[in-house]
Amino acid sequence: MTMTDPIADMLTRIRNALKAGHEETDVPSSRLKINLAKILKTEGYIKNYKVIADGERKYIKIFLKYDEKGFPVISGLKRVSKPSCRIYRGCADIPKVLDGYGINIVSTSKGLITDKEARQSNIGGEIICSLW
Repeated sequence: MTMTDPIADMLTRIRNALKAGHEETDVPSSRLKINLAKILKTEGYIKNYKVIADGERKYIKIFLKYDEKGFPVISGLKRVSKPSCRIYRGCADIPKVLDGYGINIVSTSKGLITDKEARQSNIGGEIICSLW
């Protein structure tokens, strides 16, 4: 059976691992998911990620981040643009998540970037997901 939305699968794996209190989770690898993990690390939502080749399959090991009280740094994540309903916005129309406390990840002609970078670069695109 083929997966219709691999990004939603990645976000769900992260969400489930955070709720279960795991330190890490494994996600099947793709270039888009690696770039998404890179943004999550840069923005401070995860500790680190590592691409591991196991035979002919590759996967990403994502090391989750918790605060000093043991609560997850990511309190919520949501898939915005879905395969059945794509959401495209210009740079001026990209919404802010929780008045700037969260981020939107946008797929543009320059690759995956955050909503803040999209506004600064004056580039619109497809809103992939929101994190807060």
